[in-house]
Amino acid sequence: MNTHEKFCIFSIWAPLHVVSFNTVVFLLAMSHLKAVLSDPGCVPLPANRLDFSDMHTVGKSTGNGNSSNEWTVCTRCEAYRPPRAHHCRICKRCIRRMDHHCPWINNCVGERNQKYFLQFLVYVGVLAIYSAGLVVGSLINPCEGCNSENIEGQTRLLHCVILLIESALFGLFVLAIMVDQMHAILYDETAIEQAQQKGSHRPNRRKFYLLADVFGRGHPACWLLPCTSFNSSSSALRYYDTPLLSHEV
Repeated sequence: MNTHEKFCIFSIWAPLHVVSFNTVVFLLAMSHLKAVLSDPGCVPLPANRLDFSDMHTVGKSTGNGNSSNEWTVCTRCEAYRPPRAHHCRICKRCIRRMDHHCPWINNCVGERNQKYFLQFLVYVGVLAIYSAGLVVGSLINPCEGCNSENIEGQTRLLHCVILLIESALFGLFVLAIMVDQMHAILYDETAIEQAQQKGSHRPNRRKFYLLADVFGRGHPACWLLPCTSFNSSSSALRYYDTPLLSHEV
């Protein structure tokens, strides 16, 4: 293959990679922004302070513990909270189906933004793999001016090695978190519930419905689009045997 043919190939692939790479970056930024700014499922605070004087079960509902099927009382928020809601000491609010407080998004991962957090993890993983592929491709088919014997070629080689290590570390770290999140969704057990050894909340529920509880009632093809809302389609009610949790208290 002569120089002209190589130049034609590179000129064709270059704009495609630019569009593809920046599309993934855009989706990553959108999902991260949604995860940061979205309400994770905060339980509304009552207008009046609750009276705990006649309650004999307050000791069982303080902190992060709660009953699996009954409403409980959080003495920190001084509010009733639905099943599976937990108090976040950082946000200082009770969060519906709280999984954990993530420093990456400076927000809790809960019922209403777990979808965006998982999308963020997916796009970070895709971007890490894409970056590694581009670097490996540039090493396999180097340009004519990229001679490893001069200082520019050695600097380029070092840069490629650093990028590969960075992509591998980010990819493996995000993959571990992604697997943990998918396990929590498919087995219907948040990280807090797993630490408390409560077991699966709905062990007999089909996996597709568990995923749909997180990604919404839209078509599965739209589950990785951060532009869709939490409950975007009302026409998919037939896919579910029980409705999603209400966010009204």
